[in-house]
Amino acid sequence: MGIIGATTFTLLAASFLTPFSEAAAKDADNKRNRQVEVQILSMNDFHGQLDTIQKVDGKPAGTAAYLATYLKERQKQNPHTLIVHNGDAVGASPPTSALLQDEPTIEVLNQMGVSVGTVGNHEFDEGLKEMKRLIYGGYHPQTGYFKGARFPYVAANVIDKKSKRPILPPSTIQRVKGIPIGFIGAVTTETPKIVVPSGVKDVEFIDEVEAINREAKRLKKMGVKSIMVLLHEGGFEDKNSKEITGRIADITKKLDPEIDVVFSGHTHSYLNGTINGKLVVQGLNYGKAIADVDLIIDRKTKDVVSKKGEIVFTKHEGVTPDPIVDRMVKKYQQKVAPIVNQVIGKASVPITKQTNEAGESAAGNLIADAQRWKMNTDFAFMNPGGVRADIPEGDVTFGDLYTVQPFNNDLVSMKLTGAQIKQALNQIFSDPNRPHILHVSGLTYTWDPNRPANDRIIEVKKADGTPIDPNQTYTVTANYFLADGGDNFTVFKEGTDRVTGQSDLDALVEYVKQLPQPFSAQIEGRIKLAQ
Repeated sequence: MGIIGATTFTLLAASFLTPFSEAAAKDADNKRNRQVEVQILSMNDFHGQLDTIQKVDGKPAGTAAYLATYLKERQKQNPHTLIVHNGDAVGASPPTSALLQDEPTIEVLNQMGVSVGTVGNHEFDEGLKEMKRLIYGGYHPQTGYFKGARFPYVAANVIDKKSKRPILPPSTIQRVKGIPIGFIGAVTTETPKIVVPSGVKDVEFIDEVEAINREAKRLKKMGVKSIMVLLHEGGFEDKNSKEITGRIADITKKLDPEIDVVFSGHTHSYLNGTINGKLVVQGLNYGKAIADVDLIIDRKTKDVVSKKGEIVFTKHEGVTPDPIVDRMVKKYQQKVAPIVNQVIGKASVPITKQTNEAGESAAGNLIADAQRWKMNTDFAFMNPGGVRADIPEGDVTFGDLYTVQPFNNDLVSMKLTGAQIKQALNQIFSDPNRPHILHVSGLTYTWDPNRPANDRIIEVKKADGTPIDPNQTYTVTANYFLADGGDNFTVFKEGTDRVTGQSDLDALVEYVKQLPQPFSAQIEGRIKLAQ
């Protein structure tokens, strides 16, 4: 081909290519115009941690003011952003929130611009009436009138025992650029087993899958194709295989195909994976992380066409705390300071809730000792979920002890036989996958993980080393949660001659005050694994 021929060919090619290139670009523009990018930022299991600094990779993280900064910075990246929380926003809270009936946490969530939330098991800690007061507003004798949350709470699977109606709206619809996005709420059906029974006496927790799918069907009839689930239930993700296991996986596999994302909670874990085409995310706990879910939704079909998740850690380094939330938290701190700052004792070493392989911890031992001392019984038992924080070295304040034991459960003494005590210890393994290793005082026990779940306790001895007598009756102390069968420890409900005493927190405060100072506690071999 000659020079003229080559030039002619090039011009001809260009004349054909240009319209196609323009068409492709135009088609891409049209596609972008047909789609909306939506960002959903999620937090879970905040537990009122307004001012408690956490650690991620050994570096400071968390607190409300830093969490607010991360949320705002992410919002700047996308004007179409919704913020959600997946339960346990309050409950088991440190004193800055708890001493003010957790109203500060709701006010901070309002300030952060939360769009929708659901309840976790801890929202029921003080009963249905107090939970609804925090949501809808109302009067409390300690704090006065409270305006409540400025965002809706949803829960599809919690119904009133008498009316059989949901106690909260099952779902809500948020609209972004005219596109409806449905949010269905649900909480673990395990709730009655892990909260004080009086807190849930008026409600029933129906199957999560049944309730969520029923509500998804209703939303679909309304034309909602983008459906999110806020589910306060969790699981765990394998670091190598990335497989997610646990109840969250079992539930998600059975959910309606139209559901796009499941925002998880409860297990305080890292989740970012896919189950049956559904994105599942969970961002640790206590404000240490948020889950950032980016969706692309088709304007015409109103359905999600793309989704991806990211877990964002709220590390302090290089970040400025949000000034508005920072001022709010300082105001709350000033209100509780006279109570919180009282020095109760002095610890010679840090007393941590970290357990050894057998399940024993220094903090658990200290608390069990305090309860046995206060109620003057042979033995005491403490549930591990009630030990919420470490005790720092040095001056130990009322606030420190409150953070360790925030539930204010009354102590109950009772009588049990040695056989019943062994049976109660075997109930540690009623859920073999999540055993609740009881902290003890006045006795020791040895368990064998290789034995059947209902027969793992192989030896129970008094503190002096003598075996307990299965036929002898002993006096026992447990907090009200355990005494009423919490965490499946139903044997404690069989205890006779029950006497209710002071709260567990009061007992701990009094016990620490009377100890020789500085005081300490350590792992002593009260709980042992069989060799």
